[in-house]
Amino acid sequence: MTRAEKARLLRDIGADRILVKDGPYGSMIQTYRLDEEGFRGGRSFAQDQKGNNDLLNLTRPDVVGEICNAYIAAGADILATNTFNANAISQSDYGIPEMAREINVAAAKLTRACADAATERDPGRPRFVVGALGPTNKTLSVSPNVNDPGFRAVTFDEVKAIYREQIDGLLDGGVDFILIETVFDTLNAKAALVAAGEAAEARREELPVMVSMTLTDLAGRNLSGQTVEAFWHSVRHAKPLTMGLNCSFGATELHPYVNALNPQVDGLVCVYPNAGLPNELGAYDEPPEMTAKLVRGWAENGWLNVVGGCCGTTPAHIKAIAEAVNGLKPRQWHALPPALRLSGMEAASFF
Repeated sequence: MTRAEKARLLRDIGADRILVKDGPYGSMIQTYRLDEEGFRGGRSFAQDQKGNNDLLNLTRPDVVGEICNAYIAAGADILATNTFNANAISQSDYGIPEMAREINVAAAKLTRACADAATERDPGRPRFVVGALGPTNKTLSVSPNVNDPGFRAVTFDEVKAIYREQIDGLLDGGVDFILIETVFDTLNAKAALVAAGEAAEARREELPVMVSMTLTDLAGRNLSGQTVEAFWHSVRHAKPLTMGLNCSFGATELHPYVNALNPQVDGLVCVYPNAGLPNELGAYDEPPEMTAKLVRGWAENGWLNVVGGCCGTTPAHIKAIAEAVNGLKPRQWHALPPALRLSGMEAASFF
């Protein structure tokens, strides 16, 4: 089945029920309390690798596979690869930018194997694999030097290139779609979208892409200063398979922005909130039943096509979410009327 056919299948299933995405790897990996040697997995590196969660796809695939299978058992239909920081820019912090491709191929193969095994056990419920692209630790829209507003640590072409390397590795490893997530900088996301388009063109195939924005303040804007609607206008041309929100806040704080997004998106909406807000120690205290109750409210309002969890959520949260939305009708949408839709920090439409 081609990726385009997988996308059609996902849309068909999504017309019948709300799909469930998995939860995060980072906070789950922390529960294993791995030391530096645990991250190295017996391999030799010039720098300390503790905290390099993406490297575990190579050094501790048992840990990554166990987490992936726990999300499958919890009811997840869509499994994201453990590749949030598996790009050359982020891996440079650990001194191994040259390993980005190897990490992505391994992550994709590992997640693909888990998903295919689950589908084989239950052919009536196919699992989908998405290759996760994080925002990197660089920004194209904002200068890191307060004394030089025009300075940028990276160029658009450099960011596009690192995303292209990551995407090619994920595709070679067998992912169905690409997920550009936790987008705090719209220009970074555009670099990823261009890279995805170039990868698709090189392979002469359609490459479905999912996009998920993150808000950086309670005013409902990302780091680029864009509102939810303005961001959507900025990426709508790419015709994402899903558009949505993740990270930054819990379901309570995201509520008004999920509401604002719904009438604007002529496609599937995917939202995966954190388990509330972090406490003073940076941990998340919101229990699964509370997250599930809040998410169910979104589903009852007809706002969801895909739902999952971000920071602090666990397989228990995903299980509770899956049970909470089970049997509820998925969001319906209609084609938007033709208009000139522009975006700066705010959105503007001219009919």
